[in-house]
Amino acid sequence: MCLFLQPCLVRIISLTLLYVTLMSSASAYETDQYSNRTLNVADSLPLLNARVNKAIADIAAGWKKPADDKSFARAIYYELGGWYWADKIERWAAASPEIEKYPQTRYHSIYRGMPVWATRVTYLFGVGRTFRVNGVMVGSDKFGHFFSQGFKYYKRGLKGWDQPRLLARGAFAERWIFGQWTTGNYANADLVANYEGMRFYMNLFADDEVTGKSSILKWRDGKPVQMRQFSWADHINDYWDEALNPSYLIDSLNEQLRPRISALCYLYDLHPARYVSDNDAILWRTYEHIGLKDMRANQFQHICSKGID
Repeated sequence: MCLFLQPCLVRIISLTLLYVTLMSSASAYETDQYSNRTLNVADSLPLLNARVNKAIADIAAGWKKPADDKSFARAIYYELGGWYWADKIERWAAASPEIEKYPQTRYHSIYRGMPVWATRVTYLFGVGRTFRVNGVMVGSDKFGHFFSQGFKYYKRGLKGWDQPRLLARGAFAERWIFGQWTTGNYANADLVANYEGMRFYMNLFADDEVTGKSSILKWRDGKPVQMRQFSWADHINDYWDEALNPSYLIDSLNEQLRPRISALCYLYDLHPARYVSDNDAILWRTYEHIGLKDMRANQFQHICSKGID
């Protein structure tokens, strides 16, 4: 029972906001790329490429609007992204029997058994699936970040926002409702997927957004014509993997996770190539400006060579 009105109101409002957030986040799972790294899972690059290229081709074939880059980008967003926390393409990939998944499932992951105050939303809703794409362990949520958050970045750029401003907005979202506030996890890999999604939308009709490559489409007589095939290989790299590009964690979650990473060091010792990125230094320099918080102390090579405090 509340004895003072103001603390009561604060508590009620806080609980209401948490409830609404949790309910809306029910399908917005975190993912686990720490577990099962030595398993050989089929690479889904061809299937995921085909899904995106079909969407592009179908939208282009049925185009009846004026020639407008933003309108076409929005059509891609509606086809593969969506209003909900789990985008259409991530729900499709998670459900498709053709796409092989790693065996960590909703309630069987490195986070299992951690207390609710550490894992928050993950405690209630578990984790999403993880796939192998372009040789990289990728969580299903990254596809949603690519198409939905990437589209937001793209729109802000068209409005005249400079990159520091739009990247700061993305980092703000990751600190709050899309990450740290709801899950205890500020996911650097989410920000990489957001940024690469923006580059994808820009590359729809602009050359060299993917270095050395033409745009995916050109306008000809007011119609969009596909010039080349999209490939996730132009965007997915080791920094989409949350074990190779660790998230910044609240203290209570970090205290729980580090010993569990340490417990996997025997596998790191047996198969070190599966647990490190040869491109780590280059990738950090490439993406540091987008809002990454340095948590490389949680990479396997650091924990397994130095131990945990």
